[in-house]
Amino acid sequence: MVQTEMYVMLAVVLFVLGTLGVLLRRNAILVFMSVELMLNAANLALVAFARQWGNVDGHLFVFFVITVAAAEVAIGLALIVAIFRSKKSINIDELHQLKG
Repeated sequence: MVQTEMYVMLAVVLFVLGTLGVLLRRNAILVFMSVELMLNAANLALVAFARQWGNVDGHLFVFFVITVAAAEVAIGLALIVAIFRSKKSINIDELHQLKG
C-alpha cells in the first residue's frame, strides 16, 4: 500500500516542474503543457487526500478540474494556432506586443 505522503511528494515534484516550465520556457506550447502539468499535480494531490480520508469530494473536484482543463486545451490551442498563423512564431518574447 502506497502512503499518501508519496503521492503528495510526486504531486509537489510535478507542480514544481510545471512552474519551472512556465517561468523558464519561451515557447507558448511548452508553457501551455507546463500549466497542464500543474493542473494534473493538483488533481493527484486531491485524489490522494480523498483516498486517505475516504471521501469522494476530491474526486468530484478532479472531475471539474479535468473538464475545465479540456475546455482550456481547446481554446488555448486555437489561440496558439491563430497567433502562429498571423505572427509565424509562438515565441512568447516575440509576442509581447499584439499589434498588427
